[in-house]
Amino acid sequence: MGEEAEKSTSSVVAEHYNAVPQKGITERTQSRIFYLRNFNNWMKSMLIGEFLGRLKDEGCPRATVLDLCCGKGGDLLKWRIGNVAHLVATDIASVSMEQCESRYKEMKSRADRRPIFTAEFITADATKDRLRDSYSRKDIEFDLCSCQFSFHYSFESEGQARSMIRNAVERIRPGGYFIGTLPDAERIMYCIRSGKAGIYLNDVVRLEYGDIDSLNDPAHKPPVFGAKFHFSLDTQVNCPEYLVHFPVLEKLLEECGMELVYKKPFADAISYYLEKQDGRALMGRMQALEPFPPTSDVRLMGKEEEYKDAEAEREQILAQRADGRHLTVGTLSKSEWEVTTMYLVFAFRRKRSKK
Repeated sequence: MGEEAEKSTSSVVAEHYNAVPQKGITERTQSRIFYLRNFNNWMKSMLIGEFLGRLKDEGCPRATVLDLCCGKGGDLLKWRIGNVAHLVATDIASVSMEQCESRYKEMKSRADRRPIFTAEFITADATKDRLRDSYSRKDIEFDLCSCQFSFHYSFESEGQARSMIRNAVERIRPGGYFIGTLPDAERIMYCIRSGKAGIYLNDVVRLEYGDIDSLNDPAHKPPVFGAKFHFSLDTQVNCPEYLVHFPVLEKLLEECGMELVYKKPFADAISYYLEKQDGRALMGRMQALEPFPPTSDVRLMGKEEEYKDAEAEREQILAQRADGRHLTVGTLSKSEWEVTTMYLVFAFRRKRSKK
C-alpha cells in the first residue's frame, strides 16, 4: 500500500482543514451556499442557546464548556453571548487551532467591562488521544460539551468512535449535557439509493457511497462502523466521512452514563426552534434565509427553477392578503433545502446518581 492509502481519515481531515484558506466577508457573501452556511449557523446558535439556557434554569449561570472539534472558532461568539465561564477548545487541525486562539485573543482585547471567559486550546486527535491528559486542571468538570458537524468522522472504526465518545463525555458532570449536529445516516442512504450508481447530485452537493458495488444488493445494510461516504458541498468540504447509526451512538453513550434528551432531524428542529422566543428574530439577524424575490440589483444564488416552492408560498400569502403590497419571503434554494434534510441535532444528559 502506498503512503496515501495508509493515511487515516483523521490525517486526511486535518490536512484538508489546515489547507482551507480564510475567506473575507465579500468572498463569503458571494458563495453559492452563503445562506445555507448561515442557516446551519443559526441551527447551532439555537441548539447552544437552548442548553445554556437550560443550565441557567438549573442553577448554572456560567457554564464550563468543551468545544470538541472547534475548527477556527466559529462558535466563540456564541460562548461569549452565552456568558460561559471557561472554554476548552480542541481540534485535530493545528492551523485551525492557531486561528481559533487568535480570534479569542482579538475578542478578549476588545472586551468591554464584562469579563470574557477564560480559555485553553488543545490540538489533538480526539479519536485517538485522551484529552483529559492535556487539560490544565485534571479534575475539571464540564457543564456542556458541544460537537458540531464533526462527530461522524470518528465512526471510521469502533475504537475511534469509543475514544471520541470518552473524550466528549467522561468529564461531564451529573446533569451536564452533550449536544451536537450529525449527518442523518438514514437520509444519506435514502439519497444515495435514489441517485445513480451510488451517487447523489444536486446543484450544491455530491454524495458518493464508499462501497458502490454493494448497493447492487437490495438487502445491503451499511456496516455499523467504517460506512464511508464522500461528501462535497460547493467545494467547501471534500473529505471521506462516515455514517453514524444513531441507535448505536445512543447505546455507546448509555454505556457512559448518558441518556437521550432528544434527536431531531433539521426539518423538525426548524419548527421547534422557531417556537422559541428569539428564534425567528435571530434567523433574520443571521441572514439564515435568502430573500425571495430578490431586489432588482441582486441576483438569486440558485437557478430560478430552484425557488418554485417559495414562489408558490408567496402567491398563496398574497392571495390571502389581497392588499397588493410587495412581499418578500425567506427561503433556501431547493438544493440547499435538500442538504438541510441530511442533518440532525441531538442532545444527551449525564444521568444523576440515585440517592
